[in-house]
Amino acid sequence: MARNLVIVESPAKARTIKRILGSNYDIKASMGHVRDLPRKSLGVDVKDNFAPRYVVPRPKGKIVREIKEAAGRSSAIYLATDPDREGEAISWHLAAAAKLGQDETPVHRVVFHEITQEAVKKAFKHPRSIDMDRVNAQQARRILDRLVGYKLSPLLWRKVQRGLSAGRVQSAALKMVVDREQEIETFTSEEYWTIDVELSPLDDSQRFKARVVSLANGRKLDISSKGKTDKVTAHLGKAEYTVRSVKTRDVARQPAPPFITSTLQQEAWRKLHFSAKKTMAIAQQLYEGVSLDKEGSIGLITYMRTDSTHVAAAALTEVRAFIGDKYGTSYLPPKPRSFTRKVKWAQEAHEAIRPTNVHREPESVAAFLSTDQLKVYDLIWKRMVASQMSPCLYHTTTADIRAQVLTKEGYLLRATSARLSFPGFAVIYSEGRDEQEQSESSVPLPPLKSGDGLKYWVALPEQHFTQPPLRYTEATLIKALEQEGIGRPSTYAPTLSIIQSRDYVKKMNGRLYPSELGTIVNGILAEHFPRIVDLGFTARMEEHLDEIAQGKLDWIALLRDFYTPFEDTLHDALLHIDRVDMTQPTDQTCPRCSRPMVIKMGRFGKFLACTGYPECKTTKPFLVRTGIPCPQCGAELVERVGKKKRVFYGCSNYPQCTFTTSYRPMPRPCPHCGKLLVLQRNGLARCVACRQEVDLGGLDKASKQGSDNSLKE
Repeated sequence: MARNLVIVESPAKARTIKRILGSNYDIKASMGHVRDLPRKSLGVDVKDNFAPRYVVPRPKGKIVREIKEAAGRSSAIYLATDPDREGEAISWHLAAAAKLGQDETPVHRVVFHEITQEAVKKAFKHPRSIDMDRVNAQQARRILDRLVGYKLSPLLWRKVQRGLSAGRVQSAALKMVVDREQEIETFTSEEYWTIDVELSPLDDSQRFKARVVSLANGRKLDISSKGKTDKVTAHLGKAEYTVRSVKTRDVARQPAPPFITSTLQQEAWRKLHFSAKKTMAIAQQLYEGVSLDKEGSIGLITYMRTDSTHVAAAALTEVRAFIGDKYGTSYLPPKPRSFTRKVKWAQEAHEAIRPTNVHREPESVAAFLSTDQLKVYDLIWKRMVASQMSPCLYHTTTADIRAQVLTKEGYLLRATSARLSFPGFAVIYSEGRDEQEQSESSVPLPPLKSGDGLKYWVALPEQHFTQPPLRYTEATLIKALEQEGIGRPSTYAPTLSIIQSRDYVKKMNGRLYPSELGTIVNGILAEHFPRIVDLGFTARMEEHLDEIAQGKLDWIALLRDFYTPFEDTLHDALLHIDRVDMTQPTDQTCPRCSRPMVIKMGRFGKFLACTGYPECKTTKPFLVRTGIPCPQCGAELVERVGKKKRVFYGCSNYPQCTFTTSYRPMPRPCPHCGKLLVLQRNGLARCVACRQEVDLGGLDKASKQGSDNSLKE
């Protein structure tokens, strides 16, 4: 008897759906896309309305044949790929490559946002046809990226070096990193001072600090130098202090909304230091299904590529009942909390990322998850539950104090404190922060009322300097891309991965730095292809792609409007861009012909090459020197790059000496045995010989700075 055929993307998803649908369904996994544009040619006929030429890659040929054979034995075919544009396009490509439906076997498209029994069976009761508007939006994006990549990349090969690439979204992201670096380099620091005054009630019952905020009449106070600060400090030592006013109020802090793709990636970086790529890979596993012993394989979270904070009514009811039972009614707001996305074009038909069943607490499934899976699931579960809990309540007190100086108008000081009066959602979750935020003092103020006199103890001036903007982390760059409207949930992780794998951007201590190569490529694109790197243009293109998905814009017209001026700019750039000399001189000579050797950039990074090329083709690996001796043989330690471009440190005398360490060497020896100290990821130094941990506070500032500088290229 013929059975139904269901096609999904991955074996894990296939196993989960098989358990739900039962024996009347055959499940096949396509392993992602089965058709794409050819790798070695443009694959787009720009003269024939940008007609794409799709091919089945050789590794996918066997999969397509198996699907075609299974379809011939089936009474109905269901395409159950992911519920976004990429999933819609995979279904369309599957139907075309395997010629599904050509023998009158019905072909259905089913969509679900969570892989649970209820959601899957509901989807199969309400199948639809393939949405060609969404397919065309994906095609337009793919062809746009192909036109940019395959037309711009050869230009960069000719003018800079081979192996480079350019893309729409990645070029805009690179520009943001380079622009931030230029802001930092051109930043001029300015001096400013703050003055805190230690006071107490006249009975000396409790001391507290108040900060000078202005002159007594409210005018701005200038304390931008030590001389001006000393003058104010002298006045404060002679002043009479009186409480002008005391205000108290209760402040509610609301919980963050449940995760969308970008906020999950940001929070996973802040709290777990997971890259966007790693976070999405783990979330995909949780969505596709994990075996839970007696329950079998089941999806633990809803679909993880979404830009909507909407939550289904049934899920809200379930979460509220759970909160009431576990934490009590005081932790449950009067009605369900809803969140509105501020980002344009959010697809509100989708749901936020949430657990498929709130009763599966992280502790109850921990035995079935890997360590990293548990960490990500714990974040998602807690964020969803916290989003429907009561707010945190703080009791805040603000006291304004007048410092009256004889023959002077005096100064206004302010003291604040905040006391947590009800923890609310914070009993299980608090959102991480990208940077250190200044918060109000949690030390309560003594009882104060208007007109009270106060006793002066000491003034505490402190010098500060304005700081440049911080370099992006993966979290803050994703946040900035989203705010600019650049990219969509499916593109954030690949974009960050590409700009790092191409060596345009390097990550050091969690911060993103543009490489020399990235700065040069960005400069060429910004000068000759300003639309490609223009943030506004890239954001508008994303809006146009959304309009195509909604059936409001023709995809071929969009490609034509983009390509015509792009082709003219490309032709002009070929004529006017000068070749960039990426070589750097060194003090080394070729071991074969004694000519000088220079540093060149290759596909896999920097290397040393003989200047006698092509007569002499000698090359050597480029080593970043540390100036630190090897603890085994005394030769210098150098920075090396291993598999997956992971940096480690090894002896320059390799292969005679095989010493390596994945941690950064420190210039100061171990105080216990005199051997090598390395800086671990937890910020502590450890000796490679005696294994003793060393307090970095014992290393002077110059020593630490020397370690940083010695490892810079």
